[in-house]
Amino acid sequence: MPEGDTLHRAARRLQALVGQRISAESPNPRGRVTRVAETVDGRTLESVEAIGKNLRLRFSGGIVVRSHLRMSGRWSVRPRGERRVGSPWLVLRGDRLEGVLWNGPILELHDRALRRLGPDILERPPQLDAILQRLRGADGTRTLGETLLDQSLVAGIGNMWLAESLWDAQLSPWAKLRDVSQPDRRRALESAATLMRASLDTGREDRRVYRRAGQPCPRCSAPIASWGLGDDNRTAYWCPRCQAGKDPRGA
Repeated sequence: MPEGDTLHRAARRLQALVGQRISAESPNPRGRVTRVAETVDGRTLESVEAIGKNLRLRFSGGIVVRSHLRMSGRWSVRPRGERRVGSPWLVLRGDRLEGVLWNGPILELHDRALRRLGPDILERPPQLDAILQRLRGADGTRTLGETLLDQSLVAGIGNMWLAESLWDAQLSPWAKLRDVSQPDRRRALESAATLMRASLDTGREDRRVYRRAGQPCPRCSAPIASWGLGDDNRTAYWCPRCQAGKDPRGA
């Protein structure tokens, strides 16, 4: 699933269309059902903002569009009228460029879902104190990994950056939140913010543990482990030696 840094990169690219009157269409029938294209066609794109794993686009006349990519969605910006293969959900044409949404599983004419989100880990600077306050009120019986994936507590972190940030902070994703000290919680958040900001600014995703199950840990050479995390069974990756704690594989 695209994570916060991916959405912030998409927002940066789409800035090229801000201030322009947009010609919009939805070649894909599923995109047409949302009525987004017919609603924004002919309006001026006023702003594009990434919030966690979402994009919010504001158009003249008070029109707001929310896009969430889930597992398969992708935004691209290309020369206007360039030949393409396939049927995108939404095309926003400016003077010289066009923004194209492929496989846009969530596309809607409101942003109510954003009200439930915690602070974005990629804000400049990140609101770490506000996030830590939310964590103090969270369910202490949940694991640290599940907690940091909860978008109502902190927005933008997904499986990949959870794995990389907890490895960097040398914290186990399987530790119960109640057993993780405030300094360790802050360290995990600082690591996530730093790594994701570096990815956003450089375009590089330096992976040490994500999808490297069975390979040697870059720090201690122990085999990287993987296991399903939480009710959604999203795969966690960690080093059992560097990130010591309860090992779910033996439960």
